[in-house]
Amino acid sequence: MISGSRFLDLHILQPVTASNLNRGESGQPKTIKMGDAERAMVSCAAWKRPVRLDMEEELGESAARTRMVPPVLAEALRQQGWPDDLADFTAAQVALSAKTGGLKTNPQQGHRTQAMLYLPTDVTGRLLQICVDHRGELEQALADQHSTGKQAPGVLPTKQIAAELIRRTTTINLFGRMLAEIPTGHVDGAVQMAPAFTVHDTRLQPDFFTAVEDWPRPHEAGSAHLETAFLTAGVFYRFATVNVTELITNLDGDTAAAAKVIDLFVWTFIMAMPQAKRTSTAPHSVPDLVHYVVRDRRPISYGAAFEQPVTTRGQGYTVPARQALAGYAATIDRLVGTRRRIAHGHATAAGHPVDPLGTCHPGFEDLATACAAAVLAPTPHTTGDVA
Repeated sequence: MISGSRFLDLHILQPVTASNLNRGESGQPKTIKMGDAERAMVSCAAWKRPVRLDMEEELGESAARTRMVPPVLAEALRQQGWPDDLADFTAAQVALSAKTGGLKTNPQQGHRTQAMLYLPTDVTGRLLQICVDHRGELEQALADQHSTGKQAPGVLPTKQIAAELIRRTTTINLFGRMLAEIPTGHVDGAVQMAPAFTVHDTRLQPDFFTAVEDWPRPHEAGSAHLETAFLTAGVFYRFATVNVTELITNLDGDTAAAAKVIDLFVWTFIMAMPQAKRTSTAPHSVPDLVHYVVRDRRPISYGAAFEQPVTTRGQGYTVPARQALAGYAATIDRLVGTRRRIAHGHATAAGHPVDPLGTCHPGFEDLATACAAAVLAPTPHTTGDVA
């Protein structure tokens, strides 16, 4: 049995070829300064989204982060033959009936909600059926509003509307959901993900390119478009941790379901890639090293291993990055001990085990399966344990 808090830490070293995985306001790759060295950076949101979408595709259940539920519902009603005024009124009623006082919306933009909702994508069809079931009340409320000139109160069943807006999918249980306007819809996320950064100094590299005019006019030469893009390349350190206890709580205590979710998350976190500039850079690399640690009480990032930028020493960055990570893992074992460590292991392109990193798995699939089993292992009894 799991006692107290349990975390699955994932540490990844991933070489990435020339790319622009995550653009800033200027369109250039994001950077961050660490250890007096400029590093390429990929925000947690930029990597989390492809992980979430890939998991949803694998699971066959989609969720959407959107403010557009009322406008989308109005369009669905119009396609069902509802008059424009009734469709728009009904969409507004869904937001108004979601709770006492209603959700805040923007009437000038089709009553899109002020807050972003995160909910299963089949919500539109389910809300549409509720509206169809209550069409008579909606038509009467619209007529009353026209005759009185006052906004009609919410006439749809609040419990039913709210129940649709707070339904969950697997990825909502995993990544969480902030829904302040309907507190019962709030879900504490079980995943914490750090921005990825290169383990070495990284400079933006200019890429001047032209687009040739395929239909030039007579006596005209040159290109139709000239531009300079900026790319980066390097070895990224990526870190995420799963609060296993929180995930099991979100899944109503279903440990078997939690194990399946963790297996899929580990695999997807390893393999998913941000999609920015993919058609012109194809940055489809895989990690060189994946290391996991299952701990009780709290997670531990190994990002500090690279506060001192890695140098090539004539062999590229991958090998020294691997050595730096392994050395820091040994340092953490020395500093905090191992009594809170339940399991640890790794898979690597090195072709041989990396001693301080635990069990060596042949590949990422085996590693993901091992993680799913390890997170549910009983907490060992230790002498002098402090709660």
